[in-house]
Amino acid sequence: MKTVEELMTRIKELSKQAVELRRKGSEVYSTNQELAKQFRQQATEAMKRCQVLIQELRRIQVGS
Repeated sequence: MKTVEELMTRIKELSKQAVELRRKGSEVYSTNQELAKQFRQQATEAMKRCQVLIQELRRIQVGS
């Protein structure tokens, strides 16, 4: 099990990654829609992982 600090750090990292991927997707959309789609999919996956970690963090905090 990860500590609260580790979870919060990873949540922040994944959130930043998702935002960056969305931004990249927007930048390349006009020139390469397929690449933009891949960036959006990667951002969605990062946010899903982020949500899982947020749920784990809540479980830890409720259990404390």
